[in-house]
Amino acid sequence: MSKSGAEAPRRVNPALQIRPASRDDLPAIAAIQSASPQASSWEPLDYDCYVAVEDGIIRGFLVTRRTAPDEAEILNLAVDPSFRRRGIAKRLAQNALRTSPGRWFLEVRESNRAAIALYESLGFRPVGTRQNYYEHPPEAAIVMSFFS
Repeated sequence: MSKSGAEAPRRVNPALQIRPASRDDLPAIAAIQSASPQASSWEPLDYDCYVAVEDGIIRGFLVTRRTAPDEAEILNLAVDPSFRRRGIAKRLAQNALRTSPGRWFLEVRESNRAAIALYESLGFRPVGTRQNYYEHPPEAAIVMSFFS
């Protein structure tokens, strides 16, 4: 642990692979989604979905959608709680930003400081707030944007 009491980040396994999700991945994605109540809900087959696989096991996923030819949004990014702070979320996001250049948007819970810090480290900047955007519990969303 660091002096602040926060757990120090662990290094991502160099063998971690990022690949498009398949129907066979849906049970593992659903389990991670269930363990990530701060993440939003979505229907996985309606969007582009990538998974992070380590030792044959899905450790995290990223859901995006193209909203215009030069614009996309990150809809959901979640990592198995046992594998957080290892760089998996960052690798997933970097893969999306690299493979689909343009303007990106996302919403993140106002209280999700770890996610906000991650997105800022990738170059996202706050551009607005949406009051009462989230339910269970009700909370504002910080809207962030990035141009690659």
